[in-house]
Amino acid sequence: MASGILLSRILGVVRQRALAHYFGIHGAADAFIAAFRIPNVLQNLFGEGVLSASFIPVYARLRAEGREDEARRVANAVFAILALVTSLLVLVGVLGAGPLTRVIAPGFDGPKRDLTVRLVRILFPGSGLLVLSAWCLGVLNSHRRFFLSYTAPVVWNVAIIAALLGFGSRMEPYPLAEVAAWGSVIGSALQFGIQLPTVLRVLGGFRPVLDTTSVHVRTVVRNFIPVFIGRGVVQLSAFADTIIASLLPEGAVAALGNAQVLYTLPVSLFGMAVSAAELPEMSSATGDTASVGVYLQGRLNAGLRRIAFFVVPSAAAFLAFGGVIAGAVYQSGRFQRADSEYVWVILAGSAVGLLASTLGRLYSSTYYALHDTRTPLRYAMIRVGLTIVLGVLFAIPLPHLLGIGSRWGAAGLTASAGIAGWVEFFLLRRTLNRRLGDTGLETAYQIRLWAAALLGAVFGLGVERLLPAVHPIVEALFVLGAFGGVYLAVTLLLRVPEARALLARAGRGGR
Repeated sequence: MASGILLSRILGVVRQRALAHYFGIHGAADAFIAAFRIPNVLQNLFGEGVLSASFIPVYARLRAEGREDEARRVANAVFAILALVTSLLVLVGVLGAGPLTRVIAPGFDGPKRDLTVRLVRILFPGSGLLVLSAWCLGVLNSHRRFFLSYTAPVVWNVAIIAALLGFGSRMEPYPLAEVAAWGSVIGSALQFGIQLPTVLRVLGGFRPVLDTTSVHVRTVVRNFIPVFIGRGVVQLSAFADTIIASLLPEGAVAALGNAQVLYTLPVSLFGMAVSAAELPEMSSATGDTASVGVYLQGRLNAGLRRIAFFVVPSAAAFLAFGGVIAGAVYQSGRFQRADSEYVWVILAGSAVGLLASTLGRLYSSTYYALHDTRTPLRYAMIRVGLTIVLGVLFAIPLPHLLGIGSRWGAAGLTASAGIAGWVEFFLLRRTLNRRLGDTGLETAYQIRLWAAALLGAVFGLGVERLLPAVHPIVEALFVLGAFGGVYLAVTLLLRVPEARALLARAGRGGR
């Protein structure tokens, strides 16, 4: 799964680099990123995370019990419901693009606002197709077919990149943004289509029917509702970020989007990969309550260690080398060195809650395996409320109080989300510990990881100082290579099991 996500995310970074090359962090970039966020609500509300929480536990349990025909009927019914609801919402989104843009990007006006409206209308059907792609992912994950489902977004990224490369040299940024949006729609169709043949094969039959009488379909819908509401609450946070950023000077929306692409790499590669891989395993647990609890506790603690081993150095790298990372990924064409520094500050703010966000995903998966979708919902609402309140305070009045430019308020948005993420994480852990017993990372283990990351950062900063002026990619190879090498060496010396396991796996060629 991590390999599939890595391949997909690498193409995602290439896509974002192409966008940065042709748009920089100016008007067209602001419009494209804001427009993309509006229809993306469909994918977030009905897509992978929601289906994983509601559909996979029911479908995987039926298969574990040998009830294949019943599992197939549930999958077909869920597809039919999703297709109907998503189609209606796509229609509403296309017709209501103007009002939606006024709500989500109130700071946009003139040509930038008009472009955003046009992009929203183009992008909405593509988001509907991505919801159906998420249904494919749910089926494939339940059958332990992880690689295809998590590499499918590669074709979506390739379609956008191809549109930019094909027309970028002969079009101005505003019309080019519309071409890129059409590339996104084509890529969405390809992402769904590339998974469908394998899904049909593993299902053994595809006859979508709006069956709401099945007790198992009703269970999926019942579990779906609180997760759907939870995702809706989370969307409020994402929309609040866009609304606030649209009120900041030009480029804030684009820079925030560029930082989020980098920030979500470790979240996806480690938090999402481990959480998504564990959910079918946890959901398939059988036996009495005590034995299931012991099993879940063991898998949760092991998963937390795996996540932390990779996320701790990721957070340290964002803090120490965010400018180097942003420069290597984005710095070309219209995206300049000053833009890399701007993204670095925003990225450093996101590092505050990186560990909490990734560990929290695995805790939420454990709740979902226990068919408890309401507890994560309650805590998500608390996190989002804190994020919005702190985000407004940190992004708008705080820069003025500190005597710095208002554009730096974008970093306040990511830092406030990090603080709220820690609150949610502690609540999730405390409540689950009451049910399963002690879970979490040992203090000694965390100290070893942070000590190794700190030493790696010191060496990396030393290399950065000694390097002459070189291309940003070359600089990143030397600086991040030194940082990563020292981190791995120190964790091996400190006998961190995950470091030894990583080395052994690399020696076997990743098998």
